[in-house]
Amino acid sequence: MIEFERVSRSFTVGNQQVSALRDINLSIQAGDYVSIMGPSGSGKSTLLNLIGLLDRPSSGIYKLDGGNVTDLDDEQQARVRSEKIGFVFQSFHLVPRLTTAMNIELPLILAGIPAEQRRARVEALLENYGLKDRADHRPDQLSGGQRQRVAIARATSMHPSVLLADEPTGNLDQTTGREVINLLEQLTEQNVTLILVTHDPAIGGRAKRQLHMVDGQIVSQNE
Repeated sequence: MIEFERVSRSFTVGNQQVSALRDINLSIQAGDYVSIMGPSGSGKSTLLNLIGLLDRPSSGIYKLDGGNVTDLDDEQQARVRSEKIGFVFQSFHLVPRLTTAMNIELPLILAGIPAEQRRARVEALLENYGLKDRADHRPDQLSGGQRQRVAIARATSMHPSVLLADEPTGNLDQTTGREVINLLEQLTEQNVTLILVTHDPAIGGRAKRQLHMVDGQIVSQNE
């Protein structure tokens, strides 16, 4: 499903070229549950951004569902993101002025889903994530755990085949963090591919497959 062939990513910082990723070869199958761990600056988030088509490799090939997405133009990559990839971030990234229901509905609006289908899908997500009584609340009226549930509902509103989570428990207490991880893990039962970046070895260790990164390279894999 996800194939990286000798993928590298470098950045220019001042007069220096900095390698964030170096010759990554990686294969992830549909329905896999993968954690990516490593120290700060090891390339975890850069790898996640490339998988999510939020960034482009400096060299190498990225194939998604058998198709080469490396050289797609911005509009084509945005379409693939919308149709196949969901994102959950540490800082939630909810729109402050929108209600819970409207935040969940936003990707559906951008994708041109008809209003009747949007309403039905949003209602189902509010029910599934225990948010019906918070449908009209703005993010500043929600707890951290509720905000992350809204973010997960929004990320899954387009029925993505891949869900990327970047430190999804980083702003949550331990109990709430476990609840969020349980919600994410339930999605793998629906054959969603879950790829999770974390600094927490207890959370990373729950994944069926664990990648460990150092200095822009995958140095070990536990399966």
